[in-house]
Amino acid sequence: MRALIQRVSEARVKVDGETLGEIDQGLLILICAMQGDTEANADKLAAKIAKLRIFQDEAGKMNRSLLDIGGAALVVSQFTLAADTSRGNRPGFSTAAPPAEGERLYEYFAGQMAAQGVPVAKGRFGADMKVGLINDGPITIWMEV
Repeated sequence: MRALIQRVSEARVKVDGETLGEIDQGLLILICAMQGDTEANADKLAAKIAKLRIFQDEAGKMNRSLLDIGGAALVVSQFTLAADTSRGNRPGFSTAAPPAEGERLYEYFAGQMAAQGVPVAKGRFGADMKVGLINDGPITIWMEV
């Protein structure tokens, strides 16, 4: 699985003008299931993200996790993280998991984040979503398991 995480002071996702998910301080997690990914990949990624120390402590150092600060996660499916731009000018997405499997793993990943003790808000798989955020830092990290 691939994830692009952004430390945010707030984030929201809308579909057709309706807000589906919204958080204050925490992480916006753009997530993509790749071909061959399993629940084990989602488990590992969720555990890693929940414990990733990228929030400031009292000394101003990135030393606290999402769990430590009591933050939330906004989990948004993003198949374009599978983009292959090695040939031509049009990205290919053939390495992304098929849609049904991608949706299953997206939902599973969101559930695993919640199982870690993180409040989770979500977008809608496959929808044309509008994502708004205030990137805090800015801190943006690419992760792959």
